[in-house]
Amino acid sequence: MADWLLIRLPRTAEQPATWLTVDPRGNPSGPPQSGPLSLAAPRAAGRRVCVLVPGTDVLLTEPEVPLKAGTKLQQVVPFALEEQLADDIDDLHFAMGKRAADSSRMPVAVITRALMDEWLTSLRSQGLEPESLYTESDLLPQNPGQAVALMEEDVIIVRPPLGSPVTLPVEALGEALEIALQGAAEQGATGGRGLILYTGAAEWHQQSAKIEALRERFDGIKIQLLSAGPLALFGQQLPTAAPINLLQGSYAPAKASTVGWQAWKVAAILLACLLGLHLAGKTAELSALKRSEKSLDTSIGDTYRMAMPGQPKPLDPRRQMEMRLAAAQNGGGQEGLLPALQALVDSRTVAPGTSVKALSFRQGVVDMKLSGKDATTLDRLSQSLNSHGWKAVLTSGNTTPDGYEGRMQMSGK
Repeated sequence: MADWLLIRLPRTAEQPATWLTVDPRGNPSGPPQSGPLSLAAPRAAGRRVCVLVPGTDVLLTEPEVPLKAGTKLQQVVPFALEEQLADDIDDLHFAMGKRAADSSRMPVAVITRALMDEWLTSLRSQGLEPESLYTESDLLPQNPGQAVALMEEDVIIVRPPLGSPVTLPVEALGEALEIALQGAAEQGATGGRGLILYTGAAEWHQQSAKIEALRERFDGIKIQLLSAGPLALFGQQLPTAAPINLLQGSYAPAKASTVGWQAWKVAAILLACLLGLHLAGKTAELSALKRSEKSLDTSIGDTYRMAMPGQPKPLDPRRQMEMRLAAAQNGGGQEGLLPALQALVDSRTVAPGTSVKALSFRQGVVDMKLSGKDATTLDRLSQSLNSHGWKAVLTSGNTTPDGYEGRMQMSGK
């Protein structure tokens, strides 16, 4: 597992933030540092970020909640605490802890939404995205046999053997130690009335007399002086403690899959738009091609009727026209026009001076108007064609001032 970057937010804007890097077992990798959050941000790379907020701003309590509340706890808890809170519950954020299996009490942390927004805005402005947001008092060590307290500057935090920790001004030191005594008394036979007090040298010097005056009411008071503040103490609890993470509900951090999807969301939308445009373009192109094909078929039908008047319109005029054009281009086989013209050209060698005045071709028959020197010339032409397998017949003829003109019909082999 990755190391932790443990950041403690100050109680006032004038105070600096403090931070500490902690390994997965809770051991600090160096002394705590302090300063603006911008100095802590570079240390977050590759580490899990945990942020501690002042206990003076968060109410930790354990209201009675029906055991069968199930998934409706988010709705039940605010109303269970409504009479104990001065603020409107709509302005408050409620975070739930883990309830013991045999208990009807639910650990709850209550904080104003305005303060949550302020903290998260300040962190995110420096590029810090916390995985967890704990109340600092919730990371005070818990001892089932005696109460634990932390006295720092003008605040004292007390965690009884049972129940939630309480944060009070140091002026209320007597009341705070009374809470510790009550908690120890409720522990009964399973534990003593001892107290472990963590504090700094300056705080102990100022408050030692008050604490010593109450020593006889405890079975024992153990003083632990913290030379570098309580941040290392809080860090030691990370692997084993079960504090309430304030990042719940609308403040819950995004899951990795959600973050991944958000990163690809714009690209996916752009890809979908591109595919949509491509399909729309292809659809429009296909529609235009179909319209062109229909127009072309209509034009082919009109052309067919013009080129072949009197012929019944076939089911597929395009195919019929293609066949006719292919026949004309390929000579129409042995009975086509082109082979007939080729044979006529070849036979003119036996009838020099012959010329074609007019020619028509219909249904395999070439009808020609020819001119030559005399009738014998045209007859030699006819005989030459017949000798090459064509059927050539002179149907008429007459003498002209320039020679002789005749009509000849020529059909296939």
